[in-house]
Amino acid sequence: MADHSLFSLHDKVAVVTGACGLLGVQHCRALAEAGASVVVADLNEGACKELAAALGPQHMALSLDVTSRASLEAGRDAILARYGHIDVLVNNAAINDMFENPLTAKEKSMFEHYPLEQWDRSWQVNVTGMFLCSQVLGTVMAGQQSGSIINISSTYGIVAPDQSIYRNEAGEQTFYKSPAYPVTKAAVLGFTRYLAAYWGNKNVRVNALSPGGVENNQDAYFQQNYAAKTLLGRMAAATDYKGAVIFLASDASAYTTGANLVVDGGWTAI
Repeated sequence: MADHSLFSLHDKVAVVTGACGLLGVQHCRALAEAGASVVVADLNEGACKELAAALGPQHMALSLDVTSRASLEAGRDAILARYGHIDVLVNNAAINDMFENPLTAKEKSMFEHYPLEQWDRSWQVNVTGMFLCSQVLGTVMAGQQSGSIINISSTYGIVAPDQSIYRNEAGEQTFYKSPAYPVTKAAVLGFTRYLAAYWGNKNVRVNALSPGGVENNQDAYFQQNYAAKTLLGRMAAATDYKGAVIFLASDASAYTTGANLVVDGGWTAI
C-alpha cells in the first residue's frame, strides 16, 4: 500500500505570497488540503482575510509587501508569534504585464517601446521580492534546520515567448509578450539553484515550479493557439498545479533540491 503520509503537511506552517491571485489561491487550497496551516499573504488584506476564513480557523491572513523588508520582518514576527515555526515558503508573488487597452497594447508591449518603469517594477517584485522573502522567512528555516522553499517560475523562464500565439484569426499581432516577465522568471531559476546550494547543509530544500499557461477567459484565438503548442492539446486548469505544490512542500520530495519541476502540458518538450 502506498505511504500517503509522505505527502502530509500536518503540523507544518506554509506561507504563500501573492496568495490571492489566480494560482496563489490554488496553492493555498492545496497546502491546506494536505494538512498545513496556511499563511495567506498578499497586499490585498481584505482578500487575504476572506480566503483564510474560507480555508478554516487554523489559517492566517497576512497583509504583506514582498518588496519591503519592514513588512516582511513584521510578518515573520506575527507568524512566529502564532505558530512558532515556518516550514514552507511559496514565492508566488509576481507581476505579469497586462495591457488592458487593446488599442494601445501592441505598441506598449513592443520591446522598442517597453517602459523602463515597468521593467524595474517587475524586477523589484519578481526577483527582489523573492530574494527578500527567502532571506527574511527562509532564515527561520535555516535556523531550525528544516524547510522547503518553492519559487514559482514559468515556461517562459526556460524558453522564449512564441509571439505568434498572440496573433488573432486575421493574423494581426494584438500584442507582444513583453520582456520583463520572461527575463525575471529565468532569474528565478538561477536564484533557486544558488539558494539550494547555499542552504543544502541546513536541510532547507529550494526548488522551482514552472507552470504553463492557465485558461482564464482569454480570447478563443489565443486559447487555440496556445493549446496547439502543447502535447496535451489544452491550456492548464488553475487546479493542475496543486499536486506539484504538495509534492515539493512535503517529504515526498525529501531528496529533491535545486530542481525545476516543469508542469506545462508538454509545451517545452518539443
